[in-house]
Amino acid sequence: LSTVYHPYHPRARAGPHTGDPLLFADTSSAAPPMNNQGYYTPGYSIGGAPVGGPADAGVNNLFADPIASAAMMYGSSLANQGKEIVNKEISRYVSVNKLKYFFAVDSKYVMKKLLLLVFPYTHQDWEVRYHRDTPLTPRHDVNAPDLYIPSMAFITYILLAGMALGIQKRFSPEVLGLCASTALVWVVIEVLVMLLCLYILSLHSDLSIFDLFAYSGYKYVGMIFTVLGGLLFGSDGYFVALTWSSCALMFFIVRSLKMKILSSLSHDSMGAGATAKPRLRLYITVATAAFQPLIIYWLTSHLVR
Repeated sequence: LSTVYHPYHPRARAGPHTGDPLLFADTSSAAPPMNNQGYYTPGYSIGGAPVGGPADAGVNNLFADPIASAAMMYGSSLANQGKEIVNKEISRYVSVNKLKYFFAVDSKYVMKKLLLLVFPYTHQDWEVRYHRDTPLTPRHDVNAPDLYIPSMAFITYILLAGMALGIQKRFSPEVLGLCASTALVWVVIEVLVMLLCLYILSLHSDLSIFDLFAYSGYKYVGMIFTVLGGLLFGSDGYFVALTWSSCALMFFIVRSLKMKILSSLSHDSMGAGATAKPRLRLYITVATAAFQPLIIYWLTSHLVR
């Protein structure tokens, strides 16, 4: 039987002749498949690289670009310069190495300093010791000011205030936050007033701002002692502890600042002005010491009833 030719028969279309050379290469098999809507299906990226390939191919191309590399190097240099400027500005006002000095303490120093703050009357030598024009660290000199005891005493005072308010059924986070902020603000105000007085009266001293915060923060030890006396023995114990801690702190402040606040004669200061500087130094020292009992009473009286 002869084969009937039908235009739709599967064998009707003849294959390409393999013997003759092709004029154009067949690239139809390399084209991406299309879906029913006429769009290319995923599998190929715009740049010709298959989707789902190495994730860092584009990053490598970015780094290979000299313009992008130069931009990244310039950005890194700007970041480093900005970091150096910030560190320089911070070091102008807060020296990290100097701050470490005020926390160089040990347990032996803490016990001696607390005993000195509570009972300073038998202490004889109040001068800060130096080694090659550098003051010794607090762990080697009990007269050296530190910031460890004021910091720990401040935290202890806040916890003790919360306990006292809780015993009296008056505790609330707002009241406790008010106690903490008030105690901190008073110390800052005291330090600023001290610096302003030294500046206005042209009195040079060996006191740094950290020294002032240290001496002003020692009042927290007396405040703890006062609140404990009130909680344990009532109002009578409160006033006895207030009197003791106030007198001890005043004596400590006067003897400590006496060696620190120095009179400095300017070039045009002559006669009466020269003799007035030591008296001004004494007035500032006594005023600073006399101000301590007022702050202690103001910050502790509402905690004991």
